[in-house]
Amino acid sequence: MRDPPARAGHARGRGRPATRERGHRLVTEPAERAWRAEFPITERLLYLNNCSLTPLPRRGEAALREYAKTWSELGGRAWYDHWIEILDALREEFADVLGADGDEVALEPAVSAALVTIASSFDYAKRPKVLVADIDFPTDGHTWLALADRGVQVEFVRSPDRVGVPLELFARAVDERTALVCTGHVYYTSGYIQDVKALAEICHRKGTALVVDAYQSIGALDFDVHSSGVDFLVGGTLKWLMGGPGMAFLYARRDRIAAARPSALGWWAMRNPFDFDVEHVDLAPNARRFEYGTPAVAAAYTARAGLSLVREVGVATVRRRHMELSQRLVDGARAQGWTVRSPTDASRRSPIVTLEHPDPPGVVAALRQRGLICDNRPGLVRLSPHYFNTLDEMDRALALLAPLRATAAVA
Repeated sequence: MRDPPARAGHARGRGRPATRERGHRLVTEPAERAWRAEFPITERLLYLNNCSLTPLPRRGEAALREYAKTWSELGGRAWYDHWIEILDALREEFADVLGADGDEVALEPAVSAALVTIASSFDYAKRPKVLVADIDFPTDGHTWLALADRGVQVEFVRSPDRVGVPLELFARAVDERTALVCTGHVYYTSGYIQDVKALAEICHRKGTALVVDAYQSIGALDFDVHSSGVDFLVGGTLKWLMGGPGMAFLYARRDRIAAARPSALGWWAMRNPFDFDVEHVDLAPNARRFEYGTPAVAAAYTARAGLSLVREVGVATVRRRHMELSQRLVDGARAQGWTVRSPTDASRRSPIVTLEHPDPPGVVAALRQRGLICDNRPGLVRLSPHYFNTLDEMDRALALLAPLRATAAVA
C-alpha cells in the first residue's frame, strides 16, 4: 500500500532540528537544505523543468573538472588507467538502479540510438507489426516507422483522454503478428505511469516482446526490471538521474541477449574490441553487443555523479517527495480553474504536471521572466519538480500561474 500524500508541517523541539513531515518519514530541514545546496541554480531560480533536464549538481561539475584533469595529464593513457574502468563501473551502477545485473546493461549515446540497435535485432518476416501509443515520445514511433521499407507495420494505440492508455486497448491490439510493443513507462505529456508489468504479461501471452522507454521514470520511481518482466528497457541520465546529456543505457533481459544479432552497432559491441579485427563480427556475449563506438567519457563522469545522488537520497524518498510536491501543484492549479492533463490518481502520477493552455510558449516565457523555469509541449504548460524543490516553491509557482490562467479563459 502506498503512503497517502503527506500534509506539510513544522515541528520544533528543544535540541532537535526542525523537520517537515513526509508521509511516515521525517526529513530534517538541514537535510532539505543540503539537498538544495547541491544545486546552485536553486539560489537564483525556481526550477521546475526537471523532466526535461535537471540542473547540474555541484558534484557533477567537480566530476567534469576531474575528467578534464585526467585527460590533460594523461592523454591517451587515461583510457587504460581510468576511463575503461569508469565505463565498467557505470554499467554496474545503472544495473543497480534498475535491479538488473551488470552484464544485462549496455551504454548508449542516447535513447534514440538504443532503440535503433534494438530495432535492428528483430526479424520482422513473420511478425511485422509494432505497436506504439499515440502519446509516446516521437522517437518511440520514428524508430519503427523508419523500417517501413523492410516490411515493418506500425500501428498506434490511441489514448482516449490524452493522459494514459488503458491496458485493455493494448490487449486488443496485440496478436500473433505483433513483434513488439514499444511504449513509455511514464508518458511525457501527462506524467501517467503505465503498468508495464501487466503490459509485459499481455505481450508475452502472444509471444510479443515489450520494449519500454523509461527515460521519464528511472530515478523517479522505485522500479525492479527483473520483476517487471520487460524484454528491453532504455533510459538515460538527462532527467531524473541528474547526469546530463550524452549518456543513456539499454537493458536486455538475459534470455534475449544471446539470440540478439543487432546490425546497428559499433566496435565496442565486439567480444574483444581491442583486438581491432576488421574482418569479423564477434559479438560480446553480454548486453555490450548492443553498444556503438567510443563512449562519451565526459558524460560518464557526470552520469556517475548523478547516480551517486540517487543512491544517497534513495528512490523511495524521491518518490514520496514527488508525490507531495505534485499533489500541491495539482490541487492548487485545479483550484485556480486550470484544466490539469495529469492523472487524478496520485499512485499513477509521476512528478510531471501539465496544464492546458492555448499559448503554452507565451506562458513559459512569462514565467521565465519572473524566475520560474518550466517547459511546454503542444497545448500544455509542463511543470516537473524534483526532490530538492520545496512546498513553498510550489506555492510560489501557483501564485505566478494564477494571473496567466485568465489568458486561457478568454482564448
